[in-house]
Amino acid sequence: MTDDDLWRMHHEIETMPYGPGQIAALEQLLRRADAGDDRHLAFAARVTGTTAYVYGGEPAKSFVTFSWCLSEYDKDPQPYHQGYTHQLLWAFKYMVNAMVKFPELPLDRTYAVLDDMERRYRDAGHSLQAVHKHRYLVAAHVGDEDAAEQWYRKWMTTPRDTLSDCAGCDPTTQVAHLVRLGRHEEAVALAEPVLAGRLTCSEQPQGILTALLTPYRETGRGDAARDAHREAYRRLRGHLANLWDVAEHIEFCTATGNEARALELVERHLDWLDRAPTPAAAMHFAAAASAALRQVPAELTVHRRASGDRPAADVPVGALADELAGTATGLAGRFDARNGTTHQSALIARKLVAGPEGEHLPLSASVRRPVVPAPRTAPDDRATTEPPVSVPADAGADELLALAEECWRTNCREGLGTVLRAYDERYGDADLPPATRAWRLELRAGELSQEDDDGVAVATAVNREALAAWREVPDLLRAQVVAGRLGVLLSMTEESADEGLTLARESAAYLAAHGEPRDRAAGWDRLALAHVHRERWAEALDALDRADAEADADPWLAGRVALHRTHVLEQLERAEEFRDAAARSRRLAGELGDAEMLTSACLAYARSTDDPADAVAACDEALTVAPAGAHLPLRVTRGRALLAADRAGEAVDDLAEAVTLCVEQGLEGDALLRWELAEAYRMAGRLAEAAEVAEEAVLGLDRAGAQAEADRCRHMLSGIYAGLGETDLALAVLDTLAENLDGPDNLPRRAQVLEESGGLLYDADRDALAAQRFAAAASAWRLAGFQVDELRARRRELLALHWSGDLPAAVAAIEGVDAAAAAVSGQPDEPPVVTYERAMAADAVARVLIGEDRLTAALDRLEGVPGRLRSIEAFGEAAQVEVLTGELLLRDGRPEQAEGLLRPVLGGLPTGSRPAAHAAWLLARALDDQGRPAEAATVRAEHGIEED
Repeated sequence: MTDDDLWRMHHEIETMPYGPGQIAALEQLLRRADAGDDRHLAFAARVTGTTAYVYGGEPAKSFVTFSWCLSEYDKDPQPYHQGYTHQLLWAFKYMVNAMVKFPELPLDRTYAVLDDMERRYRDAGHSLQAVHKHRYLVAAHVGDEDAAEQWYRKWMTTPRDTLSDCAGCDPTTQVAHLVRLGRHEEAVALAEPVLAGRLTCSEQPQGILTALLTPYRETGRGDAARDAHREAYRRLRGHLANLWDVAEHIEFCTATGNEARALELVERHLDWLDRAPTPAAAMHFAAAASAALRQVPAELTVHRRASGDRPAADVPVGALADELAGTATGLAGRFDARNGTTHQSALIARKLVAGPEGEHLPLSASVRRPVVPAPRTAPDDRATTEPPVSVPADAGADELLALAEECWRTNCREGLGTVLRAYDERYGDADLPPATRAWRLELRAGELSQEDDDGVAVATAVNREALAAWREVPDLLRAQVVAGRLGVLLSMTEESADEGLTLARESAAYLAAHGEPRDRAAGWDRLALAHVHRERWAEALDALDRADAEADADPWLAGRVALHRTHVLEQLERAEEFRDAAARSRRLAGELGDAEMLTSACLAYARSTDDPADAVAACDEALTVAPAGAHLPLRVTRGRALLAADRAGEAVDDLAEAVTLCVEQGLEGDALLRWELAEAYRMAGRLAEAAEVAEEAVLGLDRAGAQAEADRCRHMLSGIYAGLGETDLALAVLDTLAENLDGPDNLPRRAQVLEESGGLLYDADRDALAAQRFAAAASAWRLAGFQVDELRARRRELLALHWSGDLPAAVAAIEGVDAAAAAVSGQPDEPPVVTYERAMAADAVARVLIGEDRLTAALDRLEGVPGRLRSIEAFGEAAQVEVLTGELLLRDGRPEQAEGLLRPVLGGLPTGSRPAAHAAWLLARALDDQGRPAEAATVRAEHGIEED
C-alpha cells in the first residue's frame, strides 16, 4: 500500500466505532506503518490508538502507545508533533484513570504520572483544574477522605479550560461525590441543568444518567430512575469498556426489586468478565453479579460461555454467586495491599450483601404496569357468574342426579360438584338400583378435567365403565349418549381414533332414529367433535349442520353447537360464513350469560371481523366476564386488533399484560409475544422501549432455537436502533443477521441485509466501509439471480467509493456497474425499474468520470438519460441529471448549450429548493461566461444567490 493508502486507512479507522473491529484495524495499520519510514503516520496512529484502546476495552495497551508517543515527543521533536500536543496532554487523564484500576501497578507510578501531568499543564499555560480532579479520584479510590475533600475543593474552585473534562463528565464525577456523601437531593439538582443542555461527549448522557440512578431512587423519583436506567443501559450495553457501569445497573436492578432483570443483565454480560477491561471493573461487576444472583432461587442456572480451558456450561446461580464473591473479594484485597488501606475490601463487602431497598420499581418494558380493566362499551346486566345451587334437604337419589345433570347441561360446574357431593354424602353407601348407579357413573365424567392427557385417560376409563353399566341395566338410549361421549374422547388420540369415530357415528345414528330432538342434536354435535379432533373439517360441518337444525330444543346446546360450528368454519377458511356464525354464537352466548361460552364466542368474532374496532369491542365484552385462563388470548387478540386499528399506544398495554401472563403461567411463547410488543412500541414511536423488548425477544427466540423468527426480530431491531441514531448497534445486528443468513436459500435476504448495512454506513459518511457492504450485497444479489438488484447495489458501491475519495477504486468499479447494466438491457418492454436503475447508473458513472476530469466521456454517459427518466415520471431525478449535464457543459467551455439546458430545468424546479438554487447559480455562471452580467445578476437576485 502507498503512503496515501495508509493515511486513508488511518482516517477510516478514526471514524470507526470503538471496539474490537477498530482495534484490529488499528493494529494492522501500526504494523504497516512501522514497516515503512513514515514517522508521522506511526506517531499519529499511536495517538489514535491510545484513545481506541481506552474506549475499546483494552486500556492496558494504551500505556504502551502513550509512552511511545510521549517519548518520541520529548526526545526528538518534529514539526508535526505540535498538532498533537493537546491530544497528548488530554491522554494523561486516561493514564491516571487506568493506572489506578490495575493493582499490579504501584501507586507511586500513578502519583509520578500526576506530577508529570501537572508540570506539563503548567508549562503549556493550562489550568490545573483537570489535574486536581484526578488527584481527587486517586484519593477517593484509596479511601483518603481528607485528601479527597481537599482535592475536590481545589477542583471545584479552579477555572476550567480546554483540557477540562466535558460539561457532562465533570458533573458526573460531582454527582458520584455527592452520592458517596449521601447528599442525593443536591446530586439531582446539580445534574438537572446538565441534562437540559446538549451533551456531545461519547461518554454522555449515559455516564451522568448512571450516576443518577441512586439519587433518583433515594429521592423517590421512580419514573426518572426508570428512564435513566433504560436510556443509559441501552447506550452502555454494547461496549466492553463499560463493564463497571453495567455493574452499576445490575446493582440498581437488585436494589429496586427487579431480580429477573438483574439476572438477565448478569447472564448477558457474564462472558465480559473473562476479558474485563481492568481488574477494577472485574471486581465491581463480580460483586454486583454475586449480590444479584443471591436474590433468585439457587437451583436456577445461568449459561456461561467457554473461555480458555473452561468449557461452556449451565452453572447453578448459587455456586456462581459464591465464585464471583471470591473473585471480587480477592481483587479488593489486591487493591488494598497496593494502596495500604482497607477501603476497597470494605466497599466490596457492602456490595456483596446488597438487596432490595424500599418499594419495588418495575423496570422492564415488557412487564405490565398496574392492570387497568378494559373499558365497558355499555352497562352489562347479564348474569356472568354461576348462581348458587340450592340442594333440597329431602331430595331423593334420582332427584339429586337429575339436578346434577341439569347443572352439567347448563355448564354450572360448581353446582355440579356441590350436588354430587351431597349425593355421595347421603347415598354413597346405599344399595341403589342399577340405573341410579349407572347414572352416577355417567355424571362422574362431568366432574373430571380433560385439559391434559392424564385427565383424558381417566375420563375415558370412567365413560367405559358408565357405558357398561347402562348396557347392563339395560338402557340403550342412555348407553348411546355415553358411547358418543366416549367416542369423542377416543378420537383425541391417534391409536384409538378409529374406535372413537365408530362409536360416535353409531351413537349419532341411533339417537337420530330413537331420540328426542335434543338427543338427536347432541348426538350430531358429539360426532362433529370427534371429526374435529381428527381435523376432518367438512365431515364435522355436515354433522354440525344436522345438529343445528334441531338444537333449538335446548338453548344451551344451541349455544354450544353454534360455537363449534364457528370454529369449524374458521378452519375451512369460509370467511363470510365464519363471520356470520361468530356473530350468532356471540349473541346466543350473551343471552345465556355463560362466561366461558361468551369469551370463546367473542374471541372467535374478533378473529372473524375485518373491522379492528369491532374486534376490540368484542374483546372488551369478553374481558368483563372472562375466566382468568382466558385473559392471555384475549389480551393478545385485543392488542393485535389495536395495532391493526393504528392504535399502537393502546396495544402496548394489552401486549405487555399478555407477556406477563405468559411468564406467570410458565407458558412457552413469551419471546414471540415480546416480539409483537416490541413492534407495538416501535409503531407507537417509543423506540427506546421497543429496543429493550426486541432484545429480550431475540434472546428468548435464540434460546428456543427459533432462528428464523429470531432473525426477523433482529431485522426489526436494526431498524429501531437506526431510528434511535445508534448506527453502530444497528450495524452490529445486521452483521449478525448476514452471518446467520449464510445458506443458498437465504441469498436474497442476505443481500438485502448487506445493502441496508451499506446504506447505514453511507448515511454516516463511512463511505469506504459502505462500499464494501454494497459490493458484498451485489455479489449476493447476483448469485440469487436478482439482476436489477445487483445493478442497484453496484451503483451504490460506485457512489460510496467516489465519495470516499478513493478514485482509483471508483474507476475500477465502473466495469462492474457496466456489466450489471448490460445484463438487464435489451428487453423489448423494459420495466420502469430497469429504466430507472440504468439511468441512475449512468449518472453515477458520470460523476466518477468527472473526478478523473474526463468531461466528454461523462457527457456521453448522460446522453438521453433525462428523457428516459421522464418516460417513467422520475421528474426529480431527470432534473438532477440535467443540472449535472449543465455543469459539465460549463466546465467544458460550452456556456450557450448550458444556458439552453438550464433555463427550462430551473423553470420546473420548486422555487427556494436546493436544486433550484444550484441550477440558478450555474445559469448565472453561464450568462457571465457569455458576457451577459446584467442577466446573470437578475437570476442571482431572483433566487437569492450572492455574487461569486
